[in-house]
Amino acid sequence: YPINASPKILYPYLATASGLAQWFCQDVRVDEDHHYNFIWDNQPHYAEMNSHRTNRSVRFVFLDEKKRHLPDANYLDFLLEESQLTQEVYLRVMDYSEETDDIELQEMWDSLIQKLREQVGG
Repeated sequence: YPINASPKILYPYLATASGLAQWFCQDVRVDEDHHYNFIWDNQPHYAEMNSHRTNRSVRFVFLDEKKRHLPDANYLDFLLEESQLTQEVYLRVMDYSEETDDIELQEMWDSLIQKLREQVGG
């Protein structure tokens, strides 16, 4: 997705609880063990930030309801790419989940990214 904002502005919206809560889900909380609790439809979904590179990428790996690791766990990657030629910034989203309806998934991400663009002015 092309986004008209710098990686430095975008990254906090992808990697912090307060930033994610503004566009991605109802709320995001981080507990004392640094587990993220993504709340959709008033239901908790636990994840941990598995990896990150400041202003470049972040990966959340989802856990079970007891905050334990799962084999073949769902994960979400956000990767910021900048074209050296055009200076355009792109957000690449990799959503590895059980959702099998590709059209529904595409529509969901299109809507979420539109919310993100409204937040960052891009």
